[in-house]
Amino acid sequence: MAESDTLLDGCRVLDLTDEKGLFCAKVLGDFGADVIKVEPPGGDPSRNTGPFYEDVPHPERSLFWFATNTSKRGITLNIAVSEGRDLFRRLVKTADIVVESFPPGHLDSLGLGYAGLREVMPGIILTSITPFGQTGPYAGYRATDLVAAAMGGMARILGDLGRPPVRMSADPQSYLHAGLQGALGSMMAYYHRDMTGVGQHVDVSMQEAVELTLMNAVEIFEILGANLVGLGQFFVSVRPQAGPLFTRTVVPCKDGYVTLMFGGGAFAGSSQSSRALVDWANSEGYALEMKDFDFATMWDNATLTQVESDARNSCIAKFLMTKNKAELYEEAVKRGILLAPCATFEDVLGNIQLEARGFWQTVEHPELGQALRYPGAPVKIKETPWRIGRRAPLIGEHNREVYAGELGLSGEEMARLKSNGVI
Repeated sequence: MAESDTLLDGCRVLDLTDEKGLFCAKVLGDFGADVIKVEPPGGDPSRNTGPFYEDVPHPERSLFWFATNTSKRGITLNIAVSEGRDLFRRLVKTADIVVESFPPGHLDSLGLGYAGLREVMPGIILTSITPFGQTGPYAGYRATDLVAAAMGGMARILGDLGRPPVRMSADPQSYLHAGLQGALGSMMAYYHRDMTGVGQHVDVSMQEAVELTLMNAVEIFEILGANLVGLGQFFVSVRPQAGPLFTRTVVPCKDGYVTLMFGGGAFAGSSQSSRALVDWANSEGYALEMKDFDFATMWDNATLTQVESDARNSCIAKFLMTKNKAELYEEAVKRGILLAPCATFEDVLGNIQLEARGFWQTVEHPELGQALRYPGAPVKIKETPWRIGRRAPLIGEHNREVYAGELGLSGEEMARLKSNGVI
């Protein structure tokens, strides 16, 4: 690969996705690819996804659109009509990767599936992001983010203990995880083509992308035959003889919550941490009933009753309520206590570590008359850095740049195509 100042410099991506796949091309664009977002005339429907800048609903003010379309140029094109498909094929001749999220078979019906695109550009990479993948009994099913999160198993392990499954906030986790896996697959296929000259079809399933987020839930079922469920503020010790033991790990303090490991027994780190926390509490007159408690020998999770566990945790909980998150965290670092603040978004924005790393990026929005702050680089790559190249495109913002400047269309041709609903 030739030397460049970005990882994907020289790579061109055509983005045909809706909300299910927008994040994929955003990642590729932020790593330096030249991404052209192809929208239907009038704009992509996902532009109507809220929330909106200053709470004003408008297709040019969607914060979801802003967040998932950085580093892209934007054109309008109707590939449902013959002239639109011809223009798209001309663009494909200049491209390395096409990303799409239509139902399986849709692009094939237009002559723009992988076989059709390969005839135009033999080394093309087609990345398809769909709810359940290109094959299998569910391939033709449609799904929202919630459906994919539920069928991938994510919803079942979220939420509070004893309550029904929930989705993770209002953020479309299924779309974002599928987009991230799509970007990874696209980059691997691009590297493979660089080595072999051979393109390929990258098949991404939202359901499978969600499945990869479940961590040890699958192993717990395989080994213990138990379904991991939403535990909320608790950690559950599965004990075949004594029954499950519930330990609260998210504990309130003066100005919010902290996550805390409080216990002992065979967990040496937890024993040392808990002893340090109790010593601190004792120095201020709290948790005196645990002053001489030996966490290493007197805390046996195998036989501890729920009543005993709750009593021990409640005595330290009273002390935590006398401190705020910052005080607890500062002292935890000094004393070696396994505790961390549960950050609000306000906390995250003001975090000194993120600030020192230059995580937040400022992106100009001239049409809004100001700059907005965006999350920054997921990884640091010194020689080929990540960066947001531009804000999300306006509807048809780069039509003239692409159609006239790159494809050589005249002003008269563009006017005719626009009046006919092609662009």
